[in-house]
Amino acid sequence: MLKQDRISGVQLLKPLLEHPMTRGLDIDDPRTTDLRNEIIQSKPMLRTIYEEWYSLICNHLPAVAGPVLELGSGAGFLRKRIPGLITSEVFPCQNVQLVSDGQALPFDSESLRAVVMTNVLHHVPKPAAFLSEASRCLLPGGSILMIEPWVSRWSRIVYTHLHHEPFDAEQEEWSHSFGGPLSGANGALPWIIFERDRRRFEQEFSSLRIDRVQPIMPFRYLLSGGVSMRQLLPTLLDPACAAVERGLRPWMKHWAMFVFVAVSRRT
Repeated sequence: MLKQDRISGVQLLKPLLEHPMTRGLDIDDPRTTDLRNEIIQSKPMLRTIYEEWYSLICNHLPAVAGPVLELGSGAGFLRKRIPGLITSEVFPCQNVQLVSDGQALPFDSESLRAVVMTNVLHHVPKPAAFLSEASRCLLPGGSILMIEPWVSRWSRIVYTHLHHEPFDAEQEEWSHSFGGPLSGANGALPWIIFERDRRRFEQEFSSLRIDRVQPIMPFRYLLSGGVSMRQLLPTLLDPACAAVERGLRPWMKHWAMFVFVAVSRRT
């Protein structure tokens, strides 16, 4: 019944709220990713959100010297914030240097300063394979920095009933086998790995240390329409909405839709 309710909610809202630039396009089509880059640039509220996410990532880059790899660069603009950023995507698209899904990285061991990503980990079919590869490629003191969906009382409602991606916080395994490179996902995987199964992470990846798990942003991304829907809130009201979110920080574990995670390789 819950799955049917989620499908019905998405189907009812999609024709009304779907962004016209991506209407009718397959989410796994590289052209959709290229268009989403244009959408982010054209929506002031959404661009501001990405700037805030990128600031979190940039402010936590480690002091070690070396290149930074971004996974899932296609729709974003982090390359404008990090000089020399190595951009990658799961398929060929504009403004991307490398095609990689993160599970087999073409880099030497101990060669990367950081691996960064925005809304990517929950699409990786085998996150443990990515974590192993990232641990291998990172320099001692290097970091994995990511913005990802998160599980809270509020986000369970939104992701289960109003979002198109699969979301299963009860899933036992750290993997998914749904759909294509972008349609395939489990939005609850970051929470499963870094919260529910944190002890397992610490046992299986002893070379890595979780430095920060910061739940964030209950409403603004949803009201911005994200990369696939129309904006629901006038841009001039975004600062007021941001102030409300700041006021909710003590209760963010109940309200957050996203999380900032910082993981470092032990020296």
